[in-house]
Amino acid sequence: MSSSKPSLDALRIDRSAIPPDRHGNAWIWWVFLLLVIGGVAAFFFSKRADVPVVKTAKVTEVSSGGSSRATLLNASGYVTARRSATVSSKVTGKVVEVLVDEGMEVKEGQLLARLDASNVSAGLRYAEAQLVATRTTLEETISNLDLAKKELVRFTGLSRSGAASESDFDRATAQARALGARLAKQTADVAVAEADVAQWKQQVEDNTILAPFSGIVTSKNAQPGEMISPMSVGGFTRTGICTIVDMKSLEIEVDVNESHINRVKPGQRVEATLDSYQDWKIPAKVIAIIPTADRQKATVKVRVGFDQLDPRILPDMGVKVAFQADETATLTGKSLTIPKSAVQDDGGQNVVWVLSGEKVERRAVSVSQTTGDQSTVSAGLTPGETIVTESSATLEDGRRVKTSDK
Repeated sequence: MSSSKPSLDALRIDRSAIPPDRHGNAWIWWVFLLLVIGGVAAFFFSKRADVPVVKTAKVTEVSSGGSSRATLLNASGYVTARRSATVSSKVTGKVVEVLVDEGMEVKEGQLLARLDASNVSAGLRYAEAQLVATRTTLEETISNLDLAKKELVRFTGLSRSGAASESDFDRATAQARALGARLAKQTADVAVAEADVAQWKQQVEDNTILAPFSGIVTSKNAQPGEMISPMSVGGFTRTGICTIVDMKSLEIEVDVNESHINRVKPGQRVEATLDSYQDWKIPAKVIAIIPTADRQKATVKVRVGFDQLDPRILPDMGVKVAFQADETATLTGKSLTIPKSAVQDDGGQNVVWVLSGEKVERRAVSVSQTTGDQSTVSAGLTPGETIVTESSATLEDGRRVKTSDK
């Protein structure tokens, strides 16, 4: 028995002799390390995602020649019509017929619409009947007066010869005088009746609406069955039949900053460009400078007239104008051109973004003219520089960007 016990003890494992497991919590450290790496990567890629993607172009130098006027000032405004009217009636009435529509050309005096004139037409017929009756009575009095005058002549002769009494002579004289007075009154009555007829005729004419001048109908404001009035009375009463614009009176109204108004003078040459036809340069000139300033906007209104009108020019179109110098400058040598999309308006100043390495720089430039999708730059750039034409985000001076070809 004693000999077998040591043998069993020798088979037991002594756990106190085994060193502790140093790798039991190692997975926790691996997970922490992966989270840190993932966070750094996410931060890096988020920063890269914030980098705007831009399209670029080179500043090119081209040969130029010929002559052109220098631009002193650029401004914007709208095409306006000096003669435009919303045509209404002189009286309140119900519209029975409208003879015009939008886009129709009308002539001065042309019939535009009719109002219900049944009441005034009845009044006119009554006045005309009164005039006929008054004239008939006048004719009767004229005949009686002629007879009384003949009787007076006869009684005058008889009275001188003693064949007629004094009373007969007096009666004939009184009769002639009475008929003369009645004739004068009835003549006045005829004049009153004629004036009454003329008044009713005018009221009938007031129910027809005529074009005050030649032009184009730009809006139709009333329909048959509606009430129209020369003044606003509320409800559903219209104040106009249509609006007519004299297309021959079109011009440009521009608000010029009062600090630059010294560059503008009457008769000055202007080059106008409609927003709808940006490749079309329209010659114009300054008509007048309105002698007052807008204290709220600190601007002065300038009227600019077209040298020649065109059907493409329409009222209320947006237009940009370039006030030009009197002298014609000769352009020779080289000029710099860039895409028009690269030029931005920053508070009235033309700026471009120049790419320097991986960052952009804000650069003020002077644009002498724009033709089509190309702008000619007279100052601010050098040939071969790279400029931004499009950007996926708002640019800031010194901001890092990447080009679309990367």
